[in-house]
Amino acid sequence: MTQKIAIYPGTFDPVTSGHISIIERGLKLFDKLIVTILHNPAKKTLFTVEERVEMLKISLKDFSNIEIDTFEGLLVDFAERRKANAILRGMRAVSDFDFEFQMALMNRRLNRNIQSVFLMTGLRWIFTSSSSIKEAARFGGNIEGMVPPVVDQKLKEKFNHTL
Repeated sequence: MTQKIAIYPGTFDPVTSGHISIIERGLKLFDKLIVTILHNPAKKTLFTVEERVEMLKISLKDFSNIEIDTFEGLLVDFAERRKANAILRGMRAVSDFDFEFQMALMNRRLNRNIQSVFLMTGLRWIFTSSSSIKEAARFGGNIEGMVPPVVDQKLKEKFNHTL
């Protein structure tokens, strides 16, 4: 029997509790998730790829069927190299649908053997995004619970807020 493996790609700048929720739910559908950080030098991020990998490893340490990786290039090529049969994506609202739908159609065109699977985020996380969390943290807002504790700590360090 073939193992069901999904790639869960993202920038994860930083990883949020919404991401963790999608991962937990994705693990109910797949035998293994490869949480993958897209390395895109053109995209300005707050955290380096190495910092994001570290935060993911700490945040996901209790899951045994997760692997953390990085990639450059086409996602479907990476998924094929990693022997994944699906790409897992989370959606918060209808506004995410258009972009995700276009990406799924392109990925399907490029490789028909890799399926796109969409999970709606839990209602608790519908209005949270990495961008809004960074913005709140920048101005000293309390983001506890919206991110794993390691991320809360790293954001405070980045913005020089009292720990």
